[in-house]
Amino acid sequence: MYIFANEKNNFLEKMSKDIKLKKGLNINLSGEADKVYANVPSSNLYVVKPTDFHGLTPKLVVKEDDQVMSGTTLFFDKYNEAVKFSSPVSGVVTSIVRGAKRKIMEVVITAEAENKYRAFEKIESGDLSRKQIVNHMLESGVWPFIRQKPYDVIANQNDVPKSIVISSFNTEPLSADNDFVLHGLEKEFQSGIQILKKLTDGVVHLNVDSSTNPSKVFTDTVGVEINQFSGPHPSGNVGVQLHHIDPINKGDVVWYLYPQDVLAISRLFSEGKYDVSRIVALTGSQVMKPRYYRIIAGSSISNMIVDNLKDGENRFISGSALTGKQISKQGAIGFYDTQVTVIPEGNYQEFLGWLAPGLNKFSMSKAYFSWLSPSKKYDLDTNYHGEERAYVVTGQYEQVLPMDIYPMQLIKACLIQDIEAMENLGIYEVSPEDLALCEFVCTSKMEVQSIIRNGLDLIKKECS
Repeated sequence: MYIFANEKNNFLEKMSKDIKLKKGLNINLSGEADKVYANVPSSNLYVVKPTDFHGLTPKLVVKEDDQVMSGTTLFFDKYNEAVKFSSPVSGVVTSIVRGAKRKIMEVVITAEAENKYRAFEKIESGDLSRKQIVNHMLESGVWPFIRQKPYDVIANQNDVPKSIVISSFNTEPLSADNDFVLHGLEKEFQSGIQILKKLTDGVVHLNVDSSTNPSKVFTDTVGVEINQFSGPHPSGNVGVQLHHIDPINKGDVVWYLYPQDVLAISRLFSEGKYDVSRIVALTGSQVMKPRYYRIIAGSSISNMIVDNLKDGENRFISGSALTGKQISKQGAIGFYDTQVTVIPEGNYQEFLGWLAPGLNKFSMSKAYFSWLSPSKKYDLDTNYHGEERAYVVTGQYEQVLPMDIYPMQLIKACLIQDIEAMENLGIYEVSPEDLALCEFVCTSKMEVQSIIRNGLDLIKKECS
């Protein structure tokens, strides 16, 4: 009976849902990273940006000229002092950049030639209670990798989530291929999963792309419920996936993270160090040789792009072209990002505008003849091709959002700050990234992601 019970439990853990999404849109940008690793000199400068963590009010622990190691606490959350943020490398704090009202924007570290790690205890997660695991993660600085829905903020360690979700694939334009990135890291990934299982009384969902042949790193993982998704972007978004497998209602809390975040947590327990090294994809039409690079989180992108860009004025983005943040060519990659995108700036006026044939314009409609070439790659730039205009009902939002909500009505509720309407229309289920395509296709040029972000902030302030 004992053997049969174990087999039954393994079967239940492996039970999966197969979700096929039809709504959405894949934006065919040129500049996808070749699946090769390129060597690049290590960066001298590393930056930790409190602005990467939405809603954070940081309190500094270090000052300029302080010596730090990888894992040394730089600052903590003013309103949750247990959540700490650590230095990615060893070296000297050379600058603390402040913005308006002395807001801390960046902590800049000049790295030493050899990285030195603050020593944390090496422990087997099986020997620890949930509280001990949480405390170990908080002290080291890996806790911020775990975020929560709703609100898309760093998870509160005092909550017990109803489930934890990991999306093994990303469908944003030119995103890094996790099957390639995690190749051969089955043991490390599984170790991280065992740790995460102790943080919830519910299920750990591992979502894979059924339209490809997922890596064994994910399909052979035990102790999780593997769900299969297929369809265009945003099928890889955690928010969209949760909507179909474990919807969020008022009062629910779900935690989520991504595959390389799981590796950082695993290394803390197995190696006793704060190791946030990761693999990022340098992508975009302005990159001559788009490839993958091994870096440490917070690294400057300058060494990756030197002698590797086409002529012209470029936009550098930490993240994807849809949801990333603009940085300078000496800027640093964001804490959560595994992609750098370089595309042309669009600061020009277009002759004839929408009257032109548009053979080289990407469009979700049949307004241009480019729809006759569905597999064509496009060199899109940042031009808005128009200005903000009257908000009209077009039905475009509904075509690209594979969720059972009314996006335009929700956006209008956020604009007028109608909390009851926002709740009834599903504000707890969405994230700004889930509606990024709505912003992309919007005829009225509305800043949809910012509107949703402001709506979530209002709900969190008034109702949590």
